[in-house]
Amino acid sequence: MTVTYTARVANARFCGFSKLLWAWKGSIYKVLYKEFLAFFAMYTAISITYFFLYDDQKRYFEKLAIYCNHYASLIPMSFVLFYVTLVVNRWWNQYTSIPLPDRLMCVLSGGLQGSDERGRLLRRTMMRYASLSALLILRSVSTAVFKRFPTMDHVVEAFMTRDERKKFEGLHSPYNKYWIPCVWFTNLAAMARCEGRIKDNHTLKLLLEELNAFRGKCSMLFHYDMISVPLVYTQVVTLAVYSFFLVCLIGRQFLDPSQGYPGHDLDLYVPIFTLLQFFFYAGWLKVAEQLINPFGEDDDDFETNWLIDRNFQVSMMAVDEMYGDLPMMERDRYWNDSNPRPPYTAATLFVLRKPSFQGSTFDMIPKEEMHFQPLEDIAENLEESGTRHPNMALFNRLLNSAPSPTGLMGGALRRTSAQLQRLRHSPGIDQY
Repeated sequence: MTVTYTARVANARFCGFSKLLWAWKGSIYKVLYKEFLAFFAMYTAISITYFFLYDDQKRYFEKLAIYCNHYASLIPMSFVLFYVTLVVNRWWNQYTSIPLPDRLMCVLSGGLQGSDERGRLLRRTMMRYASLSALLILRSVSTAVFKRFPTMDHVVEAFMTRDERKKFEGLHSPYNKYWIPCVWFTNLAAMARCEGRIKDNHTLKLLLEELNAFRGKCSMLFHYDMISVPLVYTQVVTLAVYSFFLVCLIGRQFLDPSQGYPGHDLDLYVPIFTLLQFFFYAGWLKVAEQLINPFGEDDDDFETNWLIDRNFQVSMMAVDEMYGDLPMMERDRYWNDSNPRPPYTAATLFVLRKPSFQGSTFDMIPKEEMHFQPLEDIAENLEESGTRHPNMALFNRLLNSAPSPTGLMGGALRRTSAQLQRLRHSPGIDQY
């Protein structure tokens, strides 16, 4: 069962995530404790053996430990995080590729008309074909679904008729045949169009587009199962992590403090920071190991059997029981209210005290009154000031291009422009 803790982190509070640290199911402790105990046991065994060595053997071991600790930093470990990022993105993309029938069932319920037995049979059969296609592809990629439907006999008992099985097995193809029910769906849609149960070609086109989107998700699941993360990448990351900590078994040993080795003047007996480093790096590797194929039976793998049950039940209800089923239309409770507002409970009354957002500049107060002025007045003010405005050229272009109310430039504007040009080229204007 997928581990869900969303409600526990709905609000950010002091040490909010710390409440999740003691969970066991789906936790890093559950998937890592065996490797962690094995690493600590090997480290302890080597550490105990060191104290029983002769002096010359201890000196040789100390040189080996210092050598290993020095060159352990050359093993690249940072790209483990990039590998985990790649796997997490792939994990989410696989989830979004799971075929869901909701859009298809809505189009089918509204587009294929007929409340008689023939119309009901068409809608239910077409929706069953879509569910069968999803079942076949999930059975191909998910171990949990395969254990539920291990043979075609189990599939026939749940989703297929015996005649459909004969036709399915009579079509010989060396490839996965999850797409065959989708073709049956399109044939039934064409039949319904010929019978007039699908009223126009636009509705038929919309129905087939939704089916193709549904089938495309089935295809993506198949390709995600076939095309894995390149094996060399996974091998490099795994070898880097395990070789690093194998070196650390010797390189991080605490040596005889009396020898005066740098960094070995205090023996804590328990390598706290080495164990933390193992916990983090090996934990990242375990995260990638769990998420690289989310169609298994780990704690956080997708609930594919639950999805099959939900999708089939909901889709059949939508195209059968709910076909033409409408509640009586009546006036809503806000019919005569020009400012309708749903009620609040006592726990949410603080929302009423918050003012409506109007914009970030809505509450700004101007420093002085602002009124629009004609261009002629602005030109006269500039002329009287006798200063060169930094946007004088732009202002002149505005004057020359601004239309008068009659569509022509007035003589006053042209004279003002000429005066501004003389003012701009006067000998003493540059001193300003």
